[in-house]
Order: sequence, then structure tokens, then C-alpha cells
Amino acid sequence: MTSHPSTLAAVLAGAARVALGALWVNEGMIKYRAGFGAADIQLVADSASGNSRVPAFFQGFAGTVLGGAPELFGVLMPLLEVGLGVALVLGVLALPAALMSVFTLMSYWLADQLTDTYPVMVLLAVVVIAWTQAAARFSVTTLVETAVRRRDPASRWFADPLRRWL
Repeated sequence: MTSHPSTLAAVLAGAARVALGALWVNEGMIKYRAGFGAADIQLVADSASGNSRVPAFFQGFAGTVLGGAPELFGVLMPLLEVGLGVALVLGVLALPAALMSVFTLMSYWLADQLTDTYPVMVLLAVVVIAWTQAAARFSVTTLVETAVRRRDPASRWFADPLRRWL
């Protein structure tokens, strides 16, 4: 028998998940409204290559990967940010979304593109990662899982391993 995390822990971790999601949606929407695109990615790539605060390995990545496909990354980055935000707000794939949040934020940090909200977002993501089950207790995933279990108690063999990632 598995025990559920306390309600207070679930509310706090869930609030961290939703707050992180809201911040991601905001970041992505700012980029969409500002017309973020290839020129912005190229600016990041160019500024990273000549910046002593950017580690050498990231300078190479920025010049080769980002600078090599600025049109692609100009579209993908706002889409990624909004997608992470929606997933986190709904509580769908909360652990992968929180891990991707940290990875994305660290890449921004490595590119010397730090804003005031990024450290807060990393802390919120760490809360979601550390207390994934509590963070997902009040989520779309939990609602679906509960409905499936009520309909077919034998579905537990599928839901339990999957739950670790949702």
C-alpha cells in the first residue's frame, strides 16, 4: 500500500509546479509578442562566442548549433517555453517538464542570458523534481489515473510505473 503525501506538501509542491508553469508561459508569450525569431537567436550565438563569461564548450555550441540554425531555434524556443508551461500548469509529464526546465534554464545561464526570474524558476523546478509525487497530486494526470483505476482496477500494472514520470 502506498501512502499519499500530506495535503500541505501536495499543495505547496503543486503551487511550485503551477508557478513554474505560469512563468514559462509568460516567458514564451513575451517572445511571441516581441516577434522573437532568427535574429534574436543569432544575437545570442554571436554574443556567446565573444563573451569571456561563457564557457568555451558553450561558445562552440552557440556558434555551431544555434548559429547554424537560427530560424529553427527562433521558432522552437518560444514553443518550448509555452509547452513546458502548459505541461507544468496541467501537471502532465511534470517530472520530464521540470527536468527540461532546469536544462533549458542552465543553457540560458551558460549563454549569459540570465534574467531575474531564472534563478527563481530553477528553485521551483527543483521543488517539483524533489517532490514529484506531491507536485502531481492535484493535476490532470492524477484525475485521469483515478478515473482509469475506478473503471478498471487491473490497470494498476500500467499506471504505477508510468506515475513516476507523470
